[in-house]
Amino acid sequence: MSTMLDLIATTAFGLEALVKRELADLGYDGRVVRPGWVHFRAAREAICRTNLWLRTADRVLIRMAAFKARDFDALFETTRALPWSEWIGAEAAFPVVGRSIKSQLSSVPACQRAVKKAIVESLFASHHVRELPEIGPTYRVEVALLKDQVTLTIDTTGPSLHKRGYRARSPGAPLKETLAAAMVLLSFWRPDRPLIDPFCGSGTIPIEAALIGRNRAPGLQRSFQAETWPNLDAELWTAARGVARDLLRPKFAEPLIGTDIDENALQGARANARIAGVDDQIHFQQRPFDRLTSKRKYGCVITNPPYGQRLGTEDELEPLYRSIPFVLKRLPTWSHFILTAYPNFEALLGKQADRRRKLYNGRIECTYFQFHGPDPKHAGDAVAVVSRADTRPSPGNMDADNNVADGVGNIATPVFGGFTEKARAQAELFRRRLAKRAHHLRRWPTRQGITCYRLYDRDIPEIPLVVDRYEDHLHICEYERPHDRDGAQHADWLDLMVSTAGTLLHIERDKVFLKQRFPQRGTTQHAHLDDQHHEVVVREGGLRFLVNLSDYVDTGLFLDHRVTRSMVRDAAQGTNVLNLFGYTGAFTVYAAAGGARNTTTVDWSRTYLDWAQRNLELNGLASPCHTYVRADARDFLRKLPPKTQFDLAIVDPPTFSNSKRTDLDWNVQNDYIDLLNRLLDHIRIGGGVFFATNFRRFKFDPDALHAARIREISRQTVPPDFRNRRIHRCWRIQR
Repeated sequence: MSTMLDLIATTAFGLEALVKRELADLGYDGRVVRPGWVHFRAAREAICRTNLWLRTADRVLIRMAAFKARDFDALFETTRALPWSEWIGAEAAFPVVGRSIKSQLSSVPACQRAVKKAIVESLFASHHVRELPEIGPTYRVEVALLKDQVTLTIDTTGPSLHKRGYRARSPGAPLKETLAAAMVLLSFWRPDRPLIDPFCGSGTIPIEAALIGRNRAPGLQRSFQAETWPNLDAELWTAARGVARDLLRPKFAEPLIGTDIDENALQGARANARIAGVDDQIHFQQRPFDRLTSKRKYGCVITNPPYGQRLGTEDELEPLYRSIPFVLKRLPTWSHFILTAYPNFEALLGKQADRRRKLYNGRIECTYFQFHGPDPKHAGDAVAVVSRADTRPSPGNMDADNNVADGVGNIATPVFGGFTEKARAQAELFRRRLAKRAHHLRRWPTRQGITCYRLYDRDIPEIPLVVDRYEDHLHICEYERPHDRDGAQHADWLDLMVSTAGTLLHIERDKVFLKQRFPQRGTTQHAHLDDQHHEVVVREGGLRFLVNLSDYVDTGLFLDHRVTRSMVRDAAQGTNVLNLFGYTGAFTVYAAAGGARNTTTVDWSRTYLDWAQRNLELNGLASPCHTYVRADARDFLRKLPPKTQFDLAIVDPPTFSNSKRTDLDWNVQNDYIDLLNRLLDHIRIGGGVFFATNFRRFKFDPDALHAARIREISRQTVPPDFRNRRIHRCWRIQR
């Protein structure tokens, strides 16, 4: 047997460079000869050392030969001429497996039969026997063809190297140990840095990190096929295992953290860590991803979240992936390493990774995204670590400074979130404008008996916020506008603006509410946002109203209709009033306070009708004269008896609605004419309708209405605190 052997370490595609690095650490010079194959030459003890120590390889093979073969004669004759007897004894078993890619010899079974027959004839001649019982040690032979290049190998490993021997329990889609080790080795993690895997499952990533940190040979707890071979001295294995034990390092100080939402998976992870002998190094705990936090500095998040191909579906997982930057921004000095096959991952995060590498988890093509945090070598102890308790932007979890300072006083933006100088400049512009508006309106609300008014209405284009004051509360709404911030940076930007407004106006943070208002598209609706039920009683025009500042995009009281409501009150004495899109009944309250004989409030929402009733009760106006009808406005008018007449009606419809309770979509531009004409049929001669809309591009056609005098009163109805004089348009229509 020759002194130096041709050996091949096989690995998953994308990990060849790591295997080369591991071989170099063992003193061997590796060379990638094809995807997934790293060739090196070494003495026989290398079989023992590489099987014990390689963390990212799958197998260690002896390369018997590599040659061209386009026909079976060439394959057979070349195979028969090889010195198989140097390895395979007369009683040894030698199963042959094969594969063929882009080769003339495309039939794998035929290739296997040809190689098997050639080896048999070679062994007959070398061992001078006529029978090969194959009852001894196993030498697994592989014939691999790639573009007519044949490689014949003998497997020294047996079960793949990813089978370390510690996995007692695993979830439905476990991460291979070799891939987990690769993720750790490709990261910035070192034993003196914290590590968290927030989707740890069976604990493979923290266990592999512990083995790396302790310098424990990954194959120390298992056996290998070549250990059964009589022609590979057992003393080589004994010596290699002895050296591996001698190189084992003691426990390192920094604990590794594995969290998961599934307690059953965590029980398996704890069992696996015990078998691996590193359970004292890892702390496993049940915790959902959105509760991730740490006060430690310069750590690494290394994780393999579910991505919908083996666990869950892509649609189910989208909220989880959207939350990732908002959760990880709580760790501004950390680096983050995420393996996933989830489509459009970076687009969903709104951020490009610093590095990315294509890897394979089994047969699933994945990408390893690497987001690099500040370098601890160039940072001092003055780093401001921010810990957030909530994934949503809100004033209650705002920090004054979410950037990190390096050791020389410079400001470094964290991986996710943080403020730029541009953001700070915008906050100062916002503060100045808000201060000017607050000073301008300081006396006017008190003189008018107004406690709820608009302070800021997208005055600065790059700060598209609307700020309304509801007595001692602030309601801030963001409108969609293009910007250059990623999702987490934008969340911190919003926090900064919210904090700026609250501080300037001396309003406690738990009384400042932030909403995001985006245009409805397709079949989308403004959704129910929360269930905090933060209700406040506010005053307007000597009346009281319930507003909900937390749960809906709108609060229940449209401030731009303050003047219109007063007009309704002035016109309501002795009338029969219809509030057709009643919402929370603010117009109904004004009408009742103005002496309306009776009122009818119509809305599709039971919640809003109950709210309207509560508003009337709050003002001592509850009466059987006030009725509430749950119905679609158009359907209500269609079913209304012809003799039913109203003196006054208020129509303030949404721009668009596609309620699930009706098949009829509502579009104010398309549907207002039919609605108003049907309504006018139920208005007494001389009676009137207040019609308003917030649709900016609305076109009103007065000629389309029957028997009506029409006057636009928009200028008179927009309150002076609204900078945008086109916040709504309003008409007084008289029959």
